[in-house]
Amino acid sequence: MSPVVDILSLDHEGHGVARIDGKVTFVDGALAGERAEIAVYRKHAKYNSANAVGILKASAQRADPQCRYFGRCGGCSMQHLEAGAQVAAKQRVLEENLARIGKVTPELILRALHGPAWHYRHRARLSVRRVDKKGGILVGFHEKRSSFIADMDGCEVLTPDVSALIRPLRDLILGLSNSDRIPQIEIAAGERITVLVFRLLEPWTDEDAVRIRTFAERHGIQIWEQRKGPETARPFWPLDAPELGYSLPEFDLVMPFRPTEFTQVNTAINRALVSRALRLLAPRPGERIVDLFCGLGNFTLPIARSGAAVHGIEGSGELVARARENALRNRLPNATFAVDNLFEMTPEKFAALGPIDKLLIDPPRSGAIEVVKALPDTGGPHRLVYVSCDPATLARDAEVLVHVKGYRLKAAGVANMFPHTAHVESIALFER
Repeated sequence: MSPVVDILSLDHEGHGVARIDGKVTFVDGALAGERAEIAVYRKHAKYNSANAVGILKASAQRADPQCRYFGRCGGCSMQHLEAGAQVAAKQRVLEENLARIGKVTPELILRALHGPAWHYRHRARLSVRRVDKKGGILVGFHEKRSSFIADMDGCEVLTPDVSALIRPLRDLILGLSNSDRIPQIEIAAGERITVLVFRLLEPWTDEDAVRIRTFAERHGIQIWEQRKGPETARPFWPLDAPELGYSLPEFDLVMPFRPTEFTQVNTAINRALVSRALRLLAPRPGERIVDLFCGLGNFTLPIARSGAAVHGIEGSGELVARARENALRNRLPNATFAVDNLFEMTPEKFAALGPIDKLLIDPPRSGAIEVVKALPDTGGPHRLVYVSCDPATLARDAEVLVHVKGYRLKAAGVANMFPHTAHVESIALFER
């Protein structure tokens, strides 16, 4: 007989938390306050992993998943939880990490940034695999806890035009000579064009090329090919497509980018996040501001638009080149850029940057521990805005900022960059 448990809470991945004979059990598909029948699929020394096979008492926050592939596809994990409750759960994850890891509490909890809950993904990496017994070609996301690809014809979080391409892509690839040598397709949907980058382990034949060109013209997209690393990606057809890019209308900015360069997946939330970061940072003409992990200038150029002198630093030479091009394109000579490995920051390297009034940090998931350790104990930037895609590393870095460097955590809050997933994007303001 399957065990029946009471779900006590949600963990940071959106799993229900229960106890069986005192042992913690993480239950996929169950929500806090529910009573569920479960099937344990893995036993560990200190915890169990289980699936909910029946909900005997449902939470008032339970929602009907909009996607018919939910539960099988691993792209989303929280469609069964009402959208507002998802955001509240992410806010709790942020606060709990700050308290437990960083031993800090924000003076103000910022209102969560919301956006569209569906069709929000402008960036995605779709896997491709030939599986003859499932109709030939599968295109989509991996199944939950599996290397297999979910058998899907559409996706409720991709933009509608990209979602509608999944079935035609399956049919297209099935007819190509290298159908078993295309492991993935990277999607970049801009404001004027959608680009599909095909990763090719074997080149297309002339007959394939005719099919690809016809497909691109029929669906109004641009197709790129990538033979090796991202630097080898190049346009295939059409060669005269509109420019790929996004805009930040509040700051009168246009941001072109290559489809293999990093940009945020959620255009609406990115705009809201940039707006909030600029309000918290409050740049002024005459100030000198440094933007670390600046990428292609997503925050740097809005700062420059304020009239402040801003210097962006990024480890990728390709992204710095793009940032310089974007500054020139938007007529912002007060934005300068440099390439440096910020994971090897030292107090000496930080001091060499010169006087800094304010600092913005937007690191990858690994955080910015060497940067915060390199900050001077006194003086230096009096205001710091930290944009984070991992609450644990933000909390770790916040402990140093508050308990070692003397900053106060003035405010923190989440931005729902990835609805229906457990990903927590957040922003924090530190002052001293």
